[in-house]
Amino acid sequence: MLRLASKKLLGQVPARPAQLLPRFYHEKVIEHFNNPRNVGSFDKNDPTVGTGLVGAPACGDVMKLQIKVDDKTGEIIDARFKTFGCGSAIASSSVATEWVKGKQMEEVLTIKNTEIAKHLSLPPVKLHCSMLAEDAIKAAVKDYQTKRAKATGDGAPVEQAAQA
Repeated sequence: MLRLASKKLLGQVPARPAQLLPRFYHEKVIEHFNNPRNVGSFDKNDPTVGTGLVGAPACGDVMKLQIKVDDKTGEIIDARFKTFGCGSAIASSSVATEWVKGKQMEEVLTIKNTEIAKHLSLPPVKLHCSMLAEDAIKAAVKDYQTKRAKATGDGAPVEQAAQA
């Protein structure tokens, strides 16, 4: 009787779908994803603004990072980003904008993707997100230096940015 009841119950219970393990993110990634810092944009035509637009065709992440520079001191006084991508890409963008504010342009060019990845504890499969952030910083600095060179008629900053 017990066997018969078990068979009836088993027949009525739907088979469990294959269970996928959830992808776990470090708490810093979750924090920056849920509460991103410096989201937005500046006027890209403003001569004190440098814009870096980079993307990773393999995964579809696109990152726009902008810096606002004090022309007299060369200090980055503000930064903004807009990112289309995964949580790691958004978190990398958010961290990058925090790290560049208040620094000189030469100093931000030393920020490496490995530092961002380590700070966020990114897994190897997500390292491209921190690489995008580093590339976006460099592109924003180069854009600002190109604008400044055109405004002043001096080509030297463009040379320096190309070597970075």
